[in-house]
Amino acid sequence: MRHSVPKLVMVINCPKCKEKKVIKNGTTKNNKQQYYCKMCFYRFIQNYTNQAYKLDINQKNVQLTKEGLGIRSTARILEISATTLLKRIVSIGRKINQPIISKCKTYEVDEMCTYIGSKQNFIWLVYALDKNSKTVVSFNVAKRTNKTLSRVLDTLKLSEAKKIFTGRLKNYRYLLDEKMHSVKRFGTNHIERKNLTLRTHLKRLNRRTICSSKSLLIFTAVLKIYFWI
Repeated sequence: MRHSVPKLVMVINCPKCKEKKVIKNGTTKNNKQQYYCKMCFYRFIQNYTNQAYKLDINQKNVQLTKEGLGIRSTARILEISATTLLKRIVSIGRKINQPIISKCKTYEVDEMCTYIGSKQNFIWLVYALDKNSKTVVSFNVAKRTNKTLSRVLDTLKLSEAKKIFTGRLKNYRYLLDEKMHSVKRFGTNHIERKNLTLRTHLKRLNRRTICSSKSLLIFTAVLKIYFWI
């Protein structure tokens, strides 16, 4: 009677859970040995030809994006294609959720002009900053209309904001209650400084440059990464 030979347990660590209960698990299309972890059920190979499959690629992508590198620069450093990088940025952005907003806080709201695709296609970034923690709690990217402003302001209203400081754009007077709204001098100092930081860190937001976002989807994903990771 023939007995089945058990799979050999390899003395290598799983790159995901760091456990040693790893067995051989066939080969890939390129005839590379594939391994399987019995603890976390992760399949992997030891030497990846395609850099995009490495476990830390998303973490490096986030780090370089927050440092303001462009798509092609990041792709060259990570040694992956620009198309793959764009897909990863969109995928990361979709998994990021808007942070929970605390009640009865004070916020600063401002808008920043940029463009998508060409310099004729103007678009506005509207976002709200917690005056105490200096964190971005909500943002919206669209045309400069009341609807665009309302998506950010409504979030603050639901959180029962104590005070909302804005610039002198007249649209805010129609969208906010007088008791809640303030156009006080120096009231938007923090968010104005944040605007400068954004333009410094994110190349696509620089005023005089050939760099720009060609896709609203990519632009939104980059902002989520920058604000909320």
